[in-house]
Amino acid sequence: MTRVLVTGGAGFVGARVVHRLLERGCEVVLLLRETSNTRRLNGVLKRCTVLHGDLTHVEHLRGPLKDFAPEGVLHLAWEGVKGAERNHPVQLSNVSTSMALFRLTGDIGCESFVGLGSQAEYGLLSGCIDERTPTRPTTTYGAAKLATGCVLERAAAAAGRPFAWLRLFSSYGPDDDPSWLIPYIIRTLLAGERPKLTKAEQVWDYIHVDDVAEAIIAVLQTQASGIFNLGSGEARPLRKIVECLRDEIDPALPLGFGEIEYRPDQVMHLESDISALRAATGWAPRVFLERGLADTIEWHRAALAEAAAI
Repeated sequence: MTRVLVTGGAGFVGARVVHRLLERGCEVVLLLRETSNTRRLNGVLKRCTVLHGDLTHVEHLRGPLKDFAPEGVLHLAWEGVKGAERNHPVQLSNVSTSMALFRLTGDIGCESFVGLGSQAEYGLLSGCIDERTPTRPTTTYGAAKLATGCVLERAAAAAGRPFAWLRLFSSYGPDDDPSWLIPYIIRTLLAGERPKLTKAEQVWDYIHVDDVAEAIIAVLQTQASGIFNLGSGEARPLRKIVECLRDEIDPALPLGFGEIEYRPDQVMHLESDISALRAATGWAPRVFLERGLADTIEWHRAALAEAAAI
């Protein structure tokens, strides 16, 4: 596919997808709000067609989208992904806006539709999870993601339209939101301070954002259909990940293990079975965790130095 519509293209995952699409010679149309922070798209935004608008009023974009004639949609936008927002009523609007986007792009002749789901659709489960694992979301966010994926899958089947829903596990990498765990640990250690942590006995599945982007594009290009887990397929002890970050920065720095209590709903072992995605697309993760963590540290180190020089 050469013409692709991307929502959420200014986000952590979305921006990396846009960069990869342009590297492949694709034409990209971005649906962005006027207020979107496009910093992650510096250097490539001018190579994209930008439509300013909001998914709550996506019908207003019917004409421009029809003129662009996208062959595929990568729907990566989602409101309310952090903290208390995960039980906010905005989650309900995510379901309706996703359905509206699906209908509109189908009306204008766009073929494939790929949406980004979440591990939160599974709820408080432990162990290695495949797509047949029962879904029991414990947040409105997880329930809204689950509902959207299920409704769109049925609508796509009825329309004979290629559709994929990717349940993303924990992603990391350069330029992630600084409030997430790995950026927090890196920034705290680079400041020479001790990060406050749980006992870090969790076993977690982290996937580098480059691998996430490649997987999303592989699904689009192969027109794979179905619901797929998207993770690294390998869970690592969180304590080892934290120690790896510390040792890469300064092995002498202290770590605050046990200074924070576990959440009441803390999942201790979460691992994705990605065999279905591998079989459908031929994709496989390529960024080893140790290398990805080192690259992420270097990005933060450079970003902090640049900020200090201003």
